[in-house]
Amino acid sequence: MKLLISSLCVLALLISCKQKTKEVSEVKQTEHLAHYNIALGKVSKSAIFKEDGKSVWGGSLVKGDDGLYHMYYSRWPKKIGWEWVNYSEIAHATAPTPFGPFTFHDVALADRGKEFWDGATTHNPTILKIRDRYYLYYMGNTGDKEVVSEPGKAKINWQHRNNQRIGVAVADNPNGPWTRLDKPVLDITHHDDTAHDALMTSNPSVCEMPDGKILMVYKAVGKAHELPAGGPVVHMVAIGDSPTGPFKKFPDPVFVFSGERFPAEDPYIWYQDGKYRAIVKRIKFEGNKRLFSLVHYESEDGIAWNKGKYFQVSDRTVTWDDGSTTKFDHLERPQVFIENGEPVALLCAADTIDVNNVRHAFNIQIPLKITKEK
Repeated sequence: MKLLISSLCVLALLISCKQKTKEVSEVKQTEHLAHYNIALGKVSKSAIFKEDGKSVWGGSLVKGDDGLYHMYYSRWPKKIGWEWVNYSEIAHATAPTPFGPFTFHDVALADRGKEFWDGATTHNPTILKIRDRYYLYYMGNTGDKEVVSEPGKAKINWQHRNNQRIGVAVADNPNGPWTRLDKPVLDITHHDDTAHDALMTSNPSVCEMPDGKILMVYKAVGKAHELPAGGPVVHMVAIGDSPTGPFKKFPDPVFVFSGERFPAEDPYIWYQDGKYRAIVKRIKFEGNKRLFSLVHYESEDGIAWNKGKYFQVSDRTVTWDDGSTTKFDHLERPQVFIENGEPVALLCAADTIDVNNVRHAFNIQIPLKITKEK
């Protein structure tokens, strides 16, 4: 018996030492996490996806078991102007490489009737594969579907804008079929007009956490300012027990700048090398002029976010593989594609504006160059 007790004590001591060694190792790993210096590589002029007669916006990419690269993106008829808010649908294209060429495959999430919470519009997708299932997060809304714009003269249908909510559709195959939920996966905060998301929730970005939970950063608009626009426009954090929720909301906005009502938009988040990382569209105001860029944030827990050591990612300038450059009016909706554990491509929405002020929108697939610094 004494021998047994002695053996158990030794075993317990060994386990304790092993656990302490693991804890010390994890602390050292945390102390030496890499800083990321994120830059854009040269882009092939064929790494653009557009459709005749459509405005194309905001592609998100996943690799399927079929070896193809599946992109989900927003599109709407160009002839009605900049009416993404009430006529967008989420379509699906495939390609043999992350950079294309992409070919339209089908419509993943179509108009299903304005009686549904997401029946009139589906927009700004983010695709997430967890084990053998695919989760397509998106913004959906409903409303009267009145067209208020025309090409070159953009306006907004406020009913549709303020009905925006966050949804998720689920499939066993990237080709679908997709099962949509009867209710938003992340709704507004009801019965509290002081909440940051009292008016609308939109533009979800999601990643799987090391413990299997789902981290979401989303766009929120409150009612502190005059309606219908409301505001301020901020970003909030929520964590879900599963990809379909329920999600617990956290109280503090992220990506904020003091005194600014709309400082950022369109984050893409992921977890790598012990930190949560984000590429975000920065909106800086100089007088009445808005200056757009892509910037980098990082976080230890996914809840509190700080500027990365190397904050600036891009001023919207793309360098082509022939050495020429283009500075786009918009380069946004950043979506990072990760393959074999490393970010390899940044998908962005881009556009040009012609002499009649008509916007021509498309997706661009950009090689990523990330330098890791200890």
